[in-house]
Amino acid sequence: MPELPDIAAYIAALEPRVMGQTLERVRVAGPFLLRTTEPPLSAVEGRAVHELRRVGKRIAFGVEGGLWLVLHLMIAGRLHWRPANAKLAGRQQLAAFDFPQGALTLTEAGAKRRAALHVVRGEEGIRSLDPGGIEVFDSDLAAFREALTFENHTLKRALTDPRAFSGIGNAYSDEILHAARLSPIAQTHKLAAEEIERLYAATRDTLALWRDRLCAEARQKFPEKVTAFREGMAVHGRYGQPCPRCGAKVQRIRRADHETNYCARCQTGGKVLADRGLSRLLGSDWPRTLEELEALKRR
Repeated sequence: MPELPDIAAYIAALEPRVMGQTLERVRVAGPFLLRTTEPPLSAVEGRAVHELRRVGKRIAFGVEGGLWLVLHLMIAGRLHWRPANAKLAGRQQLAAFDFPQGALTLTEAGAKRRAALHVVRGEEGIRSLDPGGIEVFDSDLAAFREALTFENHTLKRALTDPRAFSGIGNAYSDEILHAARLSPIAQTHKLAAEEIERLYAATRDTLALWRDRLCAEARQKFPEKVTAFREGMAVHGRYGQPCPRCGAKVQRIRRADHETNYCARCQTGGKVLADRGLSRLLGSDWPRTLEELEALKRR
């Protein structure tokens, strides 16, 4: 699933292509993509885009008249920039957003259709789609600590909880925890003050590193191949490969569709966590489905 750095890269690529441009038409081929009926989808057509905004893991297009077109790509949704009036052909083609100089198309791989499109009105409409997690770049250590310890969870769950932190998912949580040298199953209420400070710095540094790197690439070429597995990542998707810090083999904890990667030597005092008991522990601290995780909202 595209996370904060990936969404930032999409926005960096879209800004020179759609800002100030008229959204001439929206074509929807996927019957389950559009999740709202009021305002109608046709209401955004013929209006110029005046703002692009990230809302958690969503991309929001602000158009004239206070309307917002909000797109959640979920796991397999991806955006592509095509010539104007590009055809929607094939089962993976879900929608096209037509602009004078090109078409932004949405595809979704696989059989499940999880991507979602909403049309909302004003800031209140935007807030209704925001799970409430803090923006780490706009938050100080005290706000970070409060969000982290709002409930007692494993660190893996806490970082990926959209009610706690905005835009962090499975991939970058692995990278953050490796950078902080902390175990993915450490409990948030048992962390020392120094560990929380280390995690705060690692979260900001890791997300900034990948955001800046991916945005720089996106300004040169539209990001057609957005993936959770990036060349240069320390542990995510690198099971069995050497840790770039210490050389030990990267380990994993698997639970259903989720996989957590970590370095035992750097993060868990040399203890390998990937046994059935710890997999159940991590799994019990995780919603049963991705949809349940993404639907969480802070009360």
